[in-house]
Amino acid sequence: MKKLTLLFALLFAAGTPLAFAAHDHATAEKSPAPDAAWLAKAKAEYPLKTCVVSDEEIGGSMGEGIDYVYKQEGKPDRLVRFCCKDCRKDFNKEPAKYLKLIDEAAAKAKKN
Repeated sequence: MKKLTLLFALLFAAGTPLAFAAHDHATAEKSPAPDAAWLAKAKAEYPLKTCVVSDEEIGGSMGEGIDYVYKQEGKPDRLVRFCCKDCRKDFNKEPAKYLKLIDEAAAKAKKN
């Protein structure tokens, strides 16, 4: 009986990660990654030369920089550029605040 119980416990434990993996795959299919043309256009139109969080130069002393596609249900994807991965973490705490700064920079760039 102990062997049978152990066998069922092992089978359950082995199947559980597979169920979660299948769910993650289904979620990924709902929000496909943007294509290279979209990303190139978004980079060309991006209004800031500095990180929206730290105000450090993107591609400066912090390294190459990070391009992040912010996804929000019901809204178009947005490119956000950071100087480092730590700034991405800070952005995710208050995305509306930083998106507003990017929008203001874009509006200012259009006026000039």
